[in-house]
Amino acid sequence: MSVRSGKRLSERWFNLVLWLVALAFAGFLIGLGSLVVGDLPQVEHRFTLEQFLASDQAKASADALKQIRREQDDNRRQAEQAQLALDAARSASEAARETFANWLKTRDATQRVDQDPGLIARTERLDALKAAERNVEERLEELNRTGLELSERQSTQIGIDTDLRAAAREKLDAAERGQELRVFAYRLALTLPLLALAGWLLLKRRHTRNWPFVWGFAFAAAFAFFVELVPYLPSYGGYVQYGVGVVATLVAGRAVINALHAYNERQKAAELRPDEERRTEIATDQALQRLAKKVCPGCERPIDLANPDANFCPHCGIGLFERCPACAHRKSTFERFCYACGQTSVAASPTGSA
Repeated sequence: MSVRSGKRLSERWFNLVLWLVALAFAGFLIGLGSLVVGDLPQVEHRFTLEQFLASDQAKASADALKQIRREQDDNRRQAEQAQLALDAARSASEAARETFANWLKTRDATQRVDQDPGLIARTERLDALKAAERNVEERLEELNRTGLELSERQSTQIGIDTDLRAAAREKLDAAERGQELRVFAYRLALTLPLLALAGWLLLKRRHTRNWPFVWGFAFAAAFAFFVELVPYLPSYGGYVQYGVGVVATLVAGRAVINALHAYNERQKAAELRPDEERRTEIATDQALQRLAKKVCPGCERPIDLANPDANFCPHCGIGLFERCPACAHRKSTFERFCYACGQTSVAASPTGSA
């Protein structure tokens, strides 16, 4: 059966609309798939660090830290009060020393012996103030030593708490890696079969009347596997993606190589067949497109169309131009009707031609 009839303009528009349908179908599938893939982690519960802490040890460590901090706060308040008391004692001692110095100057000036008992009393009061000041200083020094001990205890307890949390962090990381692997397996189990199904549909159903949905599904499946899966890949997930890519490339490359060899064999066999038989197997649109590119419609090798005498391909011998039997106008052998007179070519309208 001949396939020489070309596509009408309306058919081309319909094909364009069908491709838009395929793209729209793919877009909705991609949106739906992204929601499903993004929500898959919800099948797993979220782990926290507290779940992996040794409860008794963690509680004891936390209570010890709280107690140390309470003691530090109390010690800090007492130290502040002692510092205020020390400042007051020093001020009182300084004032007493100034008063005593002034009194001594007066006594030395008057040389009155009856003031000796006062000298002793004032000296005793000054010594008492100095002793009180020293007591406050000793109290403050004791509080500072206590604060230092509390700081050391706090550092030790923080180290214990850090070790407990580090051990819990290791357990949490291990649990999250396991969870990550499971979620990735869920996503892979969803997207990989879709990719395989898309490949099967392209092989078996791409030429059916529902081809827009086949191509739309194939686009969505490829996007889901090679694009949507990427943000969720763990460190080892790239091996899966690139592994599938390598396998797909090998399969596709092998198919292309086999198709190329088969094409070359068909071309060689076709060049041995009669010219008329070969022309009936080439669609008019395809033949005219190749001629517009200055290549032979049969063997696709370059030809010189500027030469008015070039009626046959010099490479395969297929007829390219002929004279219209009605008006003798030179026309392509692949055109069903003559451009000059509109008559049907005898060679171009065999029985059963579509």
